[in-house]
Amino acid sequence: MKAQTGLIMGLILALIIAVFAVINVNSVEVNLLFGTGEWPLIIVILVSVLLGAMVAGFLSMFRIYKLKAEVRRLRKATNDNSASVGSRTAGTAHENDNKGKSSRSS
Repeated sequence: MKAQTGLIMGLILALIIAVFAVINVNSVEVNLLFGTGEWPLIIVILVSVLLGAMVAGFLSMFRIYKLKAEVRRLRKATNDNSASVGSRTAGTAHENDNKGKSSRSS
């Protein structure tokens, strides 16, 4: 359900951007670092939206990568801790068995 809501909201946002871009078809002067150019405003709007989406996507991918690395680290630490606790518990149980046998033999 969450994915469907996200898809519908994305489609609505894309439709709003498309309508806004189609309404603004006039040519505008675009100042770049290395010169200027005259482009239709629809192209400027769409390129800006696409670049913004790409930057947001890359930042999200970077964040997801960091979170996955943290999950791997925490799982490894948990496995190490549970193995450590398991060996201590097994050792304690073995010691208790030995104590029980020695007290019985006395």
